[in-house]
Amino acid sequence: MPEGDSVFLVARKLRAALDGRLLTHADLRVPAHATADLSGRTVLEHDTVGKHLLTRLSGGITLHTHLRMDGSWNVVGAGKWLPRRLMPDVRVVLLTDGPTAFGVLLPVVDLVHTAEEHTVVGHLGPDPLRVDWNPAEALRRFAQRPERPLAAALLDQRNMAGLGNLWANELCFLRGRSPWTPVGEVDMAPMVDLAARALQRSATVPGAYQVTTGNTRRGESHWVSGRSGRPCLRCGTVVRVEAETPGDPERRRTWWCPHCQPGPAPQGSAAPGPPARDLSAGRTEGSGRATRVPRGRYGPRR
Repeated sequence: MPEGDSVFLVARKLRAALDGRLLTHADLRVPAHATADLSGRTVLEHDTVGKHLLTRLSGGITLHTHLRMDGSWNVVGAGKWLPRRLMPDVRVVLLTDGPTAFGVLLPVVDLVHTAEEHTVVGHLGPDPLRVDWNPAEALRRFAQRPERPLAAALLDQRNMAGLGNLWANELCFLRGRSPWTPVGEVDMAPMVDLAARALQRSATVPGAYQVTTGNTRRGESHWVSGRSGRPCLRCGTVVRVEAETPGDPERRRTWWCPHCQPGPAPQGSAAPGPPARDLSAGRTEGSGRATRVPRGRYGPRR
């Protein structure tokens, strides 16, 4: 599933292609807006809030889209179109006096008044990729449900916007926490700080997109995500996967290393294990003893 950094990069692409251009034709291929006429409007800007994309147009109208699992935006040069095989899946066509943008398999396509964007994104928590990022507010929201499993809380966009399944899994590993650890038992300030730095780096540093280990080699760019049945890159223990994250309506999978992430297990509580290892900082929490620091991108800031 595309995450906040994914949508941030999509907005950058659309911004470069469309901002300031006149819409000569716009086709919204969804029943609710099939008759909407956006031609003659100017594309003012693109903005993101978490995983939501906002295309602001002149006249106080905003096109609100969401990629969910399979959506994408494609930009082609003036006078060009997507391959014919893709056209049945197109939900939005934005034709300008220059490039054309196609929204493919978009599950959410809405038109709202720009002044009322809060009706579609107002429920979201703080977003680390926005200039108004507020870590204190994110911490306050996480603290409201201390009993909630950590991974499920990270996935809840009302707490902190932009984190998806990949980042939730990788952050739990990097902080040495079982994904089922109650939020109230976790020092969330370092977790929120790490999450913000990870998203910001992924979205802005060339070659760093969703690479958590520092290794771009196939199969080694993530610590646990997508690695079930394979040895942990840190300790060699077999990485496990659970088919569903409790409390997650989208029923996403959870990957974790039982050795590096001791604590509650999916079907109850694991036997007491070693103290939680903060793999992002290179120390064992509560022990003061240094551990081997993995060669990742999210160690302590220098």
